[in-house]
Amino acid sequence: MELLSSTTALTIVFTLILALVPIWALKKLNTLWLRPKRLERLLRAQGLQGDPYKLSSLENQKELYMVRMEEEAKSKSIGLSNANEEVAPRVFLPSHHAVNKYGKNCFLWKGTTPQVVITDPEQAKEVFCKMQDFPKPRLSFIAKLLTTGLVSYEGEKWAKHRKIVNPAFHLEKLKDMLPAIFECSNDMIRKWEGMLSSDGTLEIDVWPFLQNLSCDAISRTAFGSTYEEGAQIFELLKKQANIVLAAFHRHSTGWWFLLTALGRMVKIGRDMHAIIDGIMRKREKAMQNGEATNNDLLGILLKSNNSNEVHQGRDNTKVAGMTKKEVINECKIFYLAGQETTSTLLVWTIILLGRYPEWQARAREEVLQVFGDLDPDFDGLNRLKIVTMILNEVLRLYSPIFIVNRAVRKDLKLGNLLLPAGVQASLPILLIHHDHDLWGDDAKEFKPERFSDGIAKATKGQVSFLPFGWGPRICIGQNFALLEAKMALSLLLRNFSFELSPTYAHVPTAMLSLQPKFGAPIILHKL
Repeated sequence: MELLSSTTALTIVFTLILALVPIWALKKLNTLWLRPKRLERLLRAQGLQGDPYKLSSLENQKELYMVRMEEEAKSKSIGLSNANEEVAPRVFLPSHHAVNKYGKNCFLWKGTTPQVVITDPEQAKEVFCKMQDFPKPRLSFIAKLLTTGLVSYEGEKWAKHRKIVNPAFHLEKLKDMLPAIFECSNDMIRKWEGMLSSDGTLEIDVWPFLQNLSCDAISRTAFGSTYEEGAQIFELLKKQANIVLAAFHRHSTGWWFLLTALGRMVKIGRDMHAIIDGIMRKREKAMQNGEATNNDLLGILLKSNNSNEVHQGRDNTKVAGMTKKEVINECKIFYLAGQETTSTLLVWTIILLGRYPEWQARAREEVLQVFGDLDPDFDGLNRLKIVTMILNEVLRLYSPIFIVNRAVRKDLKLGNLLLPAGVQASLPILLIHHDHDLWGDDAKEFKPERFSDGIAKATKGQVSFLPFGWGPRICIGQNFALLEAKMALSLLLRNFSFELSPTYAHVPTAMLSLQPKFGAPIILHKL
């Protein structure tokens, strides 16, 4: 009887397997072939062009892209000391390759998902404004360990977190942050002065110093900790970011690699959690002892962490504040985003001012005229018109956000396009910023004067300047980044003149942000 029961059970299991295998196979066939080809036909019917979807190329898409990008970057590496060279980034993202091959009305493949390239300003405006129709694509599990927070949330959760965090970047709060930003920038200048040779010159790669500066500034202004504490968090974040980038760029991410990467991400996450939790505990204790206020980001988040703190939802319902885990996640995001945005803005600004000494001289003259020997203050920084023009032009040519992708989860009309559910809208920010049709024949040249009458005049009222995104989800820390950049640049211009080193190689590389692959060697001259 037992033998019969066992045989019957095995028969049932075997029958179920036989029944499920065809269902699984059909789903796989749909995912890997039928669905992509159906979406491709719908896109081509509208006049969009792109590489045909091929199952055989699925595994090596990333490998081919990385090899091509590396080869083209090496072959086109330039020294900007050559006056005849344009300064636009030599970045070879898949969207750039697709547009170069098929024109602006094109699509490309990200695995089995077609991405429709959007460069029209009106269509871009609609994508940025209609958050519910164009949500962010779902992140992989590994990526979520790095970027969970305000930047990745959707719907009501995003609205709640944005409302809680917003006050930390209001005008009065930025004014309160200025002394700490000055101290961090001044420390860097004093460090360089101590490294000068006997003739008052110094050749140095400024890129790591600028990274340290932005790390220190975000630590002190947002979390009240010094760089020594923040450095541990940044190093761990860099490790996590490198793991995520490795997972993205590998052409064959097998189970062993994914499991190993996941294990490392989790371990690093625990270490980071412990450090941030320690900072939070010290702050909570100080607040309880009346030794601290709630003026910075961490104070605001901790206040929200109070179970009695509630916030008004979009449907007028009361919603609770952040949990402790959410506070830690937001801290991680602002550590990472705050450091990346400002350091890359500063490094490209120094590189371009080293390449264009006439603009460096004009910026220095303005700084001396506004501040003289006095420490830069908030009102004075806001009066720096030439410096602002320069920063805007740097942001145009070397945008910290170089591409934005949005999911399409239902059939949508976008301008003259009908986007079927299952595709993605891909906005190549760098291509939009360098588009001759939008910016003129000199779109790839460094010409800060195009912003002499402000951004609206430079863009002719179009949504074509997107260094911090656009619409409701525009980067919450953009004013902080610009304030820090103006402070650091003002102190640098007042103390040094500088030029590019002959060893500088111009290879902008798409990492988490657009970075100089081989650093930024600069020759400083003490004034």
